[in-house]
Amino acid sequence: MASLFIRLHPNDSVVVAIEDLSPGTVLPGTDVTCKDSIPIGHKVAVQAIAAGQPVRKFDQIIGFATQAIAPGEHVHVHNMGMGETFDRAFEVGSDAKPTALLPEAERATFQGIVRSDGRVATRNYIGVLTTVNCSATAARLVVEQFRGSALADYPNVDGVVALTHGLGCGGIQEGDGMDILRRTIGGYARHPNFAAVVVLGLGCENNQFSRLAEVEHLEVGEFLQPLIIQDMGGTKATVEAAVAKIKAILPKVNDVRRQTVSASHITVGLQCGGSDGYSGITANPALGAAVDLLVRNGGTAILSETPEIYGAEHLLARRAVSPDIAAKLVERIKWWEAYTARTGDEMNNNPSPGNKKGGLTTILEKSLGAVAKAGTTNLVEVVKYAEPIPAHGLVFMDSPGYDPVSATGQVASGANIICFTTGRGSVYGCKPAPSLKLATNTPLYNRMRDDMDINCGPIATGEASIEESGRAIFEAILATASGRQTKSEELGVGADEFAPWQIGAVM
Repeated sequence: MASLFIRLHPNDSVVVAIEDLSPGTVLPGTDVTCKDSIPIGHKVAVQAIAAGQPVRKFDQIIGFATQAIAPGEHVHVHNMGMGETFDRAFEVGSDAKPTALLPEAERATFQGIVRSDGRVATRNYIGVLTTVNCSATAARLVVEQFRGSALADYPNVDGVVALTHGLGCGGIQEGDGMDILRRTIGGYARHPNFAAVVVLGLGCENNQFSRLAEVEHLEVGEFLQPLIIQDMGGTKATVEAAVAKIKAILPKVNDVRRQTVSASHITVGLQCGGSDGYSGITANPALGAAVDLLVRNGGTAILSETPEIYGAEHLLARRAVSPDIAAKLVERIKWWEAYTARTGDEMNNNPSPGNKKGGLTTILEKSLGAVAKAGTTNLVEVVKYAEPIPAHGLVFMDSPGYDPVSATGQVASGANIICFTTGRGSVYGCKPAPSLKLATNTPLYNRMRDDMDINCGPIATGEASIEESGRAIFEAILATASGRQTKSEELGVGADEFAPWQIGAVM
């Protein structure tokens, strides 16, 4: 740490500005003088880098110089790119080590809602799900009947939420795309944060409820009820029937009490969006420290966004508990390489314009910062999008890097809280799971206090350590799991962000 910049490793060829630097500024403790204006969060070279040579940050390669770079020059898209493919030292399992699990009697606790089958919820919603876009309006009309004071007599019900989407028909009836949609809807229908679910279908769609229930092993009953618009006699009759069913079960849904349960029942989905040059320095490693605490307490964390671990997957493979787990991760990377090649795209479609404005140059740089969210414990499993999580600890779930799609899959897999780091200011919610927003820098936190839950900016200025911030995040996770509302919940954000992954042809 210096007064004007952060150097993350002695081997790095760049440092990160922690305030705007003017030409002529001398970097304290070095003989480097800034030759360019360096925006806050951006990189400045501290040694000469020849054209074609790697640029190092985090003691890892983040790209290659596209022209000669002199000490003191701004390093960004104008003089650094992805370069050619380079070998990563995978060293599978080399960093795996026994996890220091706390004895059950010493584990952290929270106030959770225990369902009759033993599952533990962090919220108590009623869901209105749809098999197809054609039933989306009916779902929204149902929810409109429970706005305002309609739930005043049911204080333990967090709300009635409609989760609609644009899929369910217009493609093949079986295959990867339909499998993903069914897994997603099935995961939400089973989610412990939904005390009851009504599923609305049209009747003629490819995603028939009967097939959905068969594939996802959904049991129709008092707390899971399908209604098909064509069978019911139209939209009005379906809405009236759905409203009546929800009103009938409200007293039972309301009849819950929170009780003390182990933190081992918490599953956190890890997200970063609107990232900047601080993301891999402040909020992401702080969230990683919180993940380490959660795993030690028996909990689970889900890392995702496969295109945004590209170039850092070798670091996760080193933490894999077995060669098979590492092979699953590499197979997902290869799938994405083939997928982007097939569609005429590339893995370096990221960073986004906002990421670049915040100081990130290549997907390699972004990925190395992104994996910091996963802490340091072992990688115990790799699953496909929206698949149930079979193990406690750190798990990787394959997903796109687009945050709403990725987080939707994490919740379908069982995440009952989302932790979302952001440097530019993502305003995300994810009903029925609460979403905590972690600001990477203090100016963002101050500018968007209505949306940000935690400020990790003091790490950059030396006012807080990663460990201290990680402990604060962990405590916030416990408080949120116990019922404390997040900023996105206070704002009512989280229903329209439901976005299952669409893959395959629309016909």
